[in-house]
Amino acid sequence: MKILTLIKQVPDSTRVKVDPVTGTLIRTGVPSILNPYDHFALEQALKIKKETGAELVVLSMGPEQAAEIIRLALALGADKGILLCDRAFAGSDTWATSYALSKAVGKIGNVDLILAGMMAIDGDTAQTGPGIAQQLGIPQITFCTEASVNGKTLTAKKLIEGGYEVVEAKLPALITMVTAYGFDPSYPGFADIIKAQDEKPLEKWTAADIDAEAALLGFKGSPTRVDRIYPPAQREKGEIMQGSAGELSEKLIRIIRSECSM
Repeated sequence: MKILTLIKQVPDSTRVKVDPVTGTLIRTGVPSILNPYDHFALEQALKIKKETGAELVVLSMGPEQAAEIIRLALALGADKGILLCDRAFAGSDTWATSYALSKAVGKIGNVDLILAGMMAIDGDTAQTGPGIAQQLGIPQITFCTEASVNGKTLTAKKLIEGGYEVVEAKLPALITMVTAYGFDPSYPGFADIIKAQDEKPLEKWTAADIDAEAALLGFKGSPTRVDRIYPPAQREKGEIMQGSAGELSEKLIRIIRSECSM
């Protein structure tokens, strides 16, 4: 059995600011991290690997520095890492990204189960995972908190409004993971990092390596465009009022009359 986990390097969302002039994210000086939803997906994949003895491959698309998160995944227990790195991928929207990643999945071959985070915190679209499943023509289960494999059957716990449902699918299949409540991500020790660097392969593939059509990649292959990014307008400071119910109602009436007369 072969498992593939999709991971992405993202800017730490707690440090990102928006340039008020250009309307773009200011990434300079902002540390990059493994997307938290992908970290949870990776740990679920490691759990399934331990239970089934499967081979675990991690795949990411990004610049050279994205190799850092692949090395992290290898140190945590993944068997092989692949980075899609080519200027042809620059500017890809979720559709073009899904296309490129699905072509990489085809090159890897014989993938039984794909795990991905529900979404990346630098985009919040939740479209890439489902897009890959659509490109590959395989079943998908989204918003999962747990997953297990028995033979050729995948069982996943899927969040729904007011609770969850247990869903089964035949492999090959793709699932997207929601971070479980109380999830505490694992990080490797120094010895594991060194061992992974020495013993586990990390390959870098270009658009040519995955036989992708240039017209379907990057800005050229992206049907959507981001016009600008901007923070929500700051609300005025609220007022806390104290008093009895009668006093508070009188105050509110005075405020409403004052606002209406303006």
